[in-house]
Amino acid sequence: MKRVILILLTIITLVPLLSSLWASFQEPQIQGRLELYQTNLVLQAAEYDPNSTANTSPEAIATLVTQLTGQDPYSSAITQYEKVLSSSEARQKLLTDPTETTAAKSQATKKAIAETATFIDELQLRLGILYASRGKLDQAKQRWEAISGEESDVLAQTLAPLWLNSQAPTDPNALTQTELETWFQQQNLQKLYQIQDNRPAQQQLQQQIQQNAQRAFLKLTVITILPFSVGLFGLGFLIFLGIQAFRKQDDALLHIDAQATWNTPWNGEIIWQVFIVGFFLVGQIILPLVLPIALQAFSIDATAWTVREKAVYTLITYSLMAIAGLMVLAASVWEFRPLPQDWFQVKWLDNWTVWGFGGYMVALPLVLLVSLLNQQIWQGQGGSNPILFLALKAQDQVALTIFFLTASVMAPLFEEIMFRGFLLPSLTRYIPVWGSIILSAFLFAIAHMSLSEVLPLMTLGIILGFVYVKSRNLLAPMLLHSLWNSGTLLSLFILGS
Repeated sequence: MKRVILILLTIITLVPLLSSLWASFQEPQIQGRLELYQTNLVLQAAEYDPNSTANTSPEAIATLVTQLTGQDPYSSAITQYEKVLSSSEARQKLLTDPTETTAAKSQATKKAIAETATFIDELQLRLGILYASRGKLDQAKQRWEAISGEESDVLAQTLAPLWLNSQAPTDPNALTQTELETWFQQQNLQKLYQIQDNRPAQQQLQQQIQQNAQRAFLKLTVITILPFSVGLFGLGFLIFLGIQAFRKQDDALLHIDAQATWNTPWNGEIIWQVFIVGFFLVGQIILPLVLPIALQAFSIDATAWTVREKAVYTLITYSLMAIAGLMVLAASVWEFRPLPQDWFQVKWLDNWTVWGFGGYMVALPLVLLVSLLNQQIWQGQGGSNPILFLALKAQDQVALTIFFLTASVMAPLFEEIMFRGFLLPSLTRYIPVWGSIILSAFLFAIAHMSLSEVLPLMTLGIILGFVYVKSRNLLAPMLLHSLWNSGTLLSLFILGS
């Protein structure tokens, strides 16, 4: 009877799981947005004049700025915006195709269609300014004429005479009363003051441009040079590990003894039960059903929430899922107490920090390489974790702290206990250690519900599993997991600011 119930629950959980994965195929990745945010930072940093501030080596600063922004950042920015525009237009075509009758069409909501159309207009507007600032007025005119949305079209009608005919707008304040990023606003104002021959305003604007450029320069340094340095060191460490594995073989750090399994007192049914009931049923069925009903019962309108309120809701939801999952895990293995010695080990007086930081340095270049390949496969589609979009736009310190608590504390604790502490060792009863690492990493990636993230997260999961097998200490993968999520949130915060 228990197995029959588990089979039914498996079928019940597979439906929303597969549905969520398929729905993510129709969603855009956050990567495109991140690249645009970074492109905007590059555009600001490219305006940096090393002679505008007192420093001992303006030539060295100029060289570093060029290294960060490239030889021709403006052409690179146009290429990047055109790439994201092409991807967005392809998605719009898929969502609005009247001949589409597949399940993909049923996932296209009016909200998604409207958001995509608005985003395309925003891209057209910014591309027009990019082209115009480079003197390519025909391309700028073409982009502005392609805008269909009313709000963006009003601004385009203001920009077209300014750039194409050198005519000051009747309402100059319209150039600043927009959601255009800093660089695009500054370009418009520079053009306006040039037409007006307003030298005091030009000088004041140049000071603002240099201040913003210096800040952008520092931000780019943090999100590019620091990860690059760590990743480069990690790549060197990987090469060392490969050479060592070739020369020392069984004595190498990469070697895992085939006998390094766990003494697992329970069978596959317990593994099945923990993940179907404790992870997927709670996370995919119960909470998504119960929480909206609870909000409705208390007359709470979630659509009107601020970013801070969404952050709190995310933390509460994840905490409930973690508590329920750990309770199911504890109840499932309770009858097997006392557990064998190696299970769920937490050893504070150990070298877990070495394994955690070492794993992070190795993970950076590996996951980056896999992500680059992944981009070619999915071409901007495949969805992303919703918390990433929220964190990218959150400039509320309280909200960011809550997101950090969820992603960098709660997630490493819960997911490492479930996937590395329980699943991986349990699988060694049936398959070799490397097979257990790979299979647990695959399920770890699938659990994040985004097709485009499966390969990168599986790569990260393999490294997490390897670190746990070698260290036999849950603190090591928890530290690695926390460092990874913290680095991601830090980058999102810097880009979003």
